[in-house]
Amino acid sequence: MPPRPSPVRRPSRASPARSRPLRDRLDWLLREHQALHDPDLEPRNALPWLPELRRWQTRRLEASFDRFLRDPQRRPAAQFFLSDVYNEHDFAQRDADIARVLPMMQRLLPENLLSTVADAIELGLLTHALDLRMAQVLQTIGGSRRRMDAALYAQAYRIAGLPRLRNYQIDLIARVGLGLGHALRLPGVSMLLRLSRTPARAAGLSQLQGFLERGFEAFGQLGDVSRFIAEIEQDERDISRRLFAGDPDPFDGAMD
Repeated sequence: MPPRPSPVRRPSRASPARSRPLRDRLDWLLREHQALHDPDLEPRNALPWLPELRRWQTRRLEASFDRFLRDPQRRPAAQFFLSDVYNEHDFAQRDADIARVLPMMQRLLPENLLSTVADAIELGLLTHALDLRMAQVLQTIGGSRRRMDAALYAQAYRIAGLPRLRNYQIDLIARVGLGLGHALRLPGVSMLLRLSRTPARAAGLSQLQGFLERGFEAFGQLGDVSRFIAEIEQDERDISRRLFAGDPDPFDGAMD
């Protein structure tokens, strides 16, 4: 019987629904962020596999995005995902800072757009929790080599389990992309972002401003946002399904 990971803290419950006030979601995100990144509780320093896991997952996502990165129209949006939504860097401090200042932007920007930012923060929290769980599994099954490969990753993914949370992680990826795409169609949002640049910097909101501006610039060149996100979502669900099913080549040769 494969080893089961001992408990690693994860989000305590489902996040408040989007229909709830944004303030409720932000309060929940801040509480979860503080708990997941509490240095007295979080085991990241005792998990030397964590950096290697994150590096490998970034390379895997780059391989999955290869066709997008080779398409001049879709490359900026793909690069935005790789640089601002998921990569090997720790977004913890950035996301905490954004969650704290987000309410200050409610008088300037539409709530749907700010809810999309909240989705991105929640995605970062959930991804962090899942990464901690997998790193703990790798500590048990990976030995001292500290080098990831596709077979070891697949084994750790299955042992870590949590298919419902993995599915929700993909839901959040899709919500972030579709939310940014929808915001592009809102009248006046681009102008509001330009007008808010200087006051945002003065008020300490530059992290949020930069995230939104980079997202708008990338998705503004994309064209069919729904199709782009649908392809990412389908790819990620197929990979997750194959990983849980024990497929011998869950990445279709991309990580050989």
